[in-house]
Amino acid sequence: MLDTPVGELLVTTDGAALTAVYFERHRGGSDERPGTVRRPGARDDDQPVLAAARAQLGEYFDRRRTVFDLPLAPAGTGFQQRVWTALLDIPYGATASYGDVVRRLGLLPSALRAVGFANGSNPISIIVPCHRVIGADGSLTGYGGGLDRKRYLLDLEADLLF
Repeated sequence: MLDTPVGELLVTTDGAALTAVYFERHRGGSDERPGTVRRPGARDDDQPVLAAARAQLGEYFDRRRTVFDLPLAPAGTGFQQRVWTALLDIPYGATASYGDVVRRLGLLPSALRAVGFANGSNPISIIVPCHRVIGADGSLTGYGGGLDRKRYLLDLEADLLF
């Protein structure tokens, strides 16, 4: 567990890459009920990927990092992987609508709901910036970590820009 301004984060790895960053109360994806609390496994402070993730997340919250440089291996379908890769293209301090993501992926407008579901199933919060996806009207929409955390992350990123 990593203590941050948005609460404790559970960071997991498969030994080679980061597999998840979960909030202490993180709404699960399709295989879990909303509100599921994830329990940590054995802590391994010597694991290089976890040490790098802890350091980079600390720098992010200290406003010293705008881009993460970590190996990522989120578990998901091919479609989810495509959406999560597209999220990585949303720059620090910027936002995109679900429609923007649909267009970036070259999908039909009918894919909007599927993109929203994939965005909500992102297991690597903050680093894969699903918090940067907003409603077409600019409103904040659902976020697995809660809208208060989403607002905090967006404000944190906006404060660094000048």
